[in-house]
Amino acid sequence: MAGAVVLACGMWTLVRSGGFTSDFDQDFAWRWSKTAEDRLVEQNTESAGFSSVSISDDSKVLWSGFRGANRDGIIHGIRIDTDWSSSPPTEIWRRPIGPSWSSFAVLGELFFTQEQRGDDEVVSCYHLTTGELVWRHSDNVRFWEANAGAGPRGTPTLSNGRLFTCGATGILNALNALDGSVIWSKNAGEDTGTNIPLWGFSSSPLVVGKVVVIAVVGTLVAYDKDSGDLRWIGPKGGDGYSSPHHANIDGVDQVLLPSKSGVVSLDPKNGTVLWNHRWESGSRIVQPAFISDHDLLISAGESSGVGRVIVSSGPDGWTTEELWRTNRFKPYFSDLVIHKDHAYGIDGNNLVCINTEDGNRNWKGRRYGSGQLFLLADQDVLLILSEEGELALVEAKPDKFTELASIPAIEGKTWNHPVLVGDVLLVRNAEEMVAFRLALVDG
Repeated sequence: MAGAVVLACGMWTLVRSGGFTSDFDQDFAWRWSKTAEDRLVEQNTESAGFSSVSISDDSKVLWSGFRGANRDGIIHGIRIDTDWSSSPPTEIWRRPIGPSWSSFAVLGELFFTQEQRGDDEVVSCYHLTTGELVWRHSDNVRFWEANAGAGPRGTPTLSNGRLFTCGATGILNALNALDGSVIWSKNAGEDTGTNIPLWGFSSSPLVVGKVVVIAVVGTLVAYDKDSGDLRWIGPKGGDGYSSPHHANIDGVDQVLLPSKSGVVSLDPKNGTVLWNHRWESGSRIVQPAFISDHDLLISAGESSGVGRVIVSSGPDGWTTEELWRTNRFKPYFSDLVIHKDHAYGIDGNNLVCINTEDGNRNWKGRRYGSGQLFLLADQDVLLILSEEGELALVEAKPDKFTELASIPAIEGKTWNHPVLVGDVLLVRNAEEMVAFRLALVDG
């Protein structure tokens, strides 16, 4: 017995894990072997390829940040050819990238993401049609944990020519989007007395009015977007890895945050609590999804189901009413979309469709792992980037599961949200990023 223990311990000194998938499959490698990040840092000879970029205003913002302008993963005004046997996506460029679970923001011909490169946490700007580096901002910090590996977790946010980013150690930067120069920088963990959580700070910044809001674990924190001055700190909600979510309910702007205790809504001007729907559960990761401007789905966290909540205001203040709960749909960290009275998302590893009227499940489709998706609302189509790096098109229709097309796109564990701007599709994971051109069709 003692010999077996010694042998097991000896093996662990020889191997390392690069994290695990949603099926808890470990990515083992010899400890002396180089990671993709090691090779990238060693071979990095790239320099800024564009010294001058002229973009005058936010009219060129094509994708403002995490899951789009409304953080709902829904795209209007674009229709693609879904017959990929005759019109498949065309690869424009492919390049290695440092580890991160960040997605993208897009401004004209520029796009932005976050990555880890050795001891530096990096915000990078690349050219959309070539993939060439435009500028790079670095902070000398590194985050790593055994479950998901190294790097930032949040996605950059564009607003009025500025790029707001939150790193895994809590560094909040306001950068000039054109050249990466620092306008101001804060450490939200230090400002709130919050230790770095198990999976790192994962918030994507949200700009509302005069403030930029981030989530520090289960607490909302607001800074003046121009000066960086701390404006307010919200109540503690317990563990959570969601990002702040903007809503306008009954004509009132508010910022929502799901966390372990439930979902809280704050006034973005001063941090006053407007309403708080209590639902004690696990660490929430998935964003709330709105059925209407006062009617939303919330996840219980850690694969425990979803619930539908109605929010109302009246003479006595704000109230919430829970219409139903179900465990027939259990998103973990794959965000869902709402379309025509139905919700579509990943339940464990399988794509499912549920009816938002009663929570009953319409269908359960094939496995995509803990992938991410968005909705092309004009043609009832979901575009899915699977955990294994496959791109797939699925009909967003409640009668049955129908996959229209699929292609391999990227290698390695993929948890990052894809982005579509015009006919250019951007995908990435912790090792590489790729741009594809999709064939468009007339409406």
